[in-house]
Amino acid sequence: MGKAQDICADSGGRLTEKRKRILELLLVSTTPMSAYEVADAYNKNAEASMPTMSVYRILDYLESELLVHKLSSTNKYVACSHIACSHAHEVPQFLICSKCQNVKEIAISKRIIDELDLQVADAGYKLLNSQLELQCLCDKCMASAA
Repeated sequence: MGKAQDICADSGGRLTEKRKRILELLLVSTTPMSAYEVADAYNKNAEASMPTMSVYRILDYLESELLVHKLSSTNKYVACSHIACSHAHEVPQFLICSKCQNVKEIAISKRIIDELDLQVADAGYKLLNSQLELQCLCDKCMASAA
């Protein structure tokens, strides 16, 4: 959490207790969570209930700080797996297991995204989002299917 606090402070923000608790919920989750699932998990142990709209605002803030990622294909959120790293990162991409919904964040070289951007431009389009979400099967699900 110390690194997350530093990230927020560097941009002039704060990792408040509510933001910290929501980030913690995503960090311990084994699968992506919707804002409603985050709100339910938060409210189970909270003294005061938090409305889902507040959870959305907090998730938006955490996403703007690159502490969480929103998966467009499922409208769910995952904690960034590189929060504690101190080095620069490549472009995050997500491998999503179609069976168990487990998500693995991997990095793809900016060079590959630049090439993709050129291909998109050559086709007469503009790339608005370079995030890739690849539907896969994880090793555990592949082993259980065998």
